[in-house]
Amino acid sequence: MTILVTRPEPSASALVARLRQAGKHAWSLPLIEYAAGRGLPELPQKLSALTRDDLLFAVSHQALRFAAPVIMQSNTAWPASVDYYAIGRRSALALHQACLQNVNYPQDTGTSETLLNLPSLQDLTGKRALILRGNGGRELLAETLTERGAVVELSECYQRVPCQYHGAEEAVRWRRQGITTLVVTSGEMLQLLYQLFPAIDRREWLLHCRLIVVSERLATLAGEAGWQSVTVADGADNDALFRALY
Repeated sequence: MTILVTRPEPSASALVARLRQAGKHAWSLPLIEYAAGRGLPELPQKLSALTRDDLLFAVSHQALRFAAPVIMQSNTAWPASVDYYAIGRRSALALHQACLQNVNYPQDTGTSETLLNLPSLQDLTGKRALILRGNGGRELLAETLTERGAVVELSECYQRVPCQYHGAEEAVRWRRQGITTLVVTSGEMLQLLYQLFPAIDRREWLLHCRLIVVSERLATLAGEAGWQSVTVADGADNDALFRALY
């Protein structure tokens, strides 16, 4: 098994180093990088506007990577009277470290679907919700919270920027390395990976690789794109991906 990890840095290199220490052949090809979001200047004001029993959501730890310094520099306090939520364990830890409050998150696989299954999120009539997120991405969380009665506001804390590669050259490179397993952690990265390589390389090599993904939704998308061998890791962090690869 020869592995190509496509998640962003520094997570990609960290997972590759761990796999190599375990005797695996692994390389990294990050497909996106992160930059500051356009909503950061207005974030302190939006946070200060939250009142008792309102809701704050973090969709990923990257949102806190960019949001927490802005909040600290503005001397804005994270409110103690709102309910904090995160999609997964890693984002929950990052949010807790920033706000020092209890953070609710699904104990099983961290997805928007599992988060929305929490009993406390079923009736949100009269509440406001602030979602810390990136540019674009899925709208399921915001749409469902709105359907359940919340007034939803979005804060773009980071941007996902596609990395630029020459697809034909990368295809030659990775086919020569004998890549047989691919790690993909989002729908956007799955699409970028598929579109990166020429059609002949997709047919002859890419779609024959085993694919490691982080949710059943991604597994479905991968199957629709043409992958035959897809494994769903039990989480999106490097620990879960390592278990799926070991």
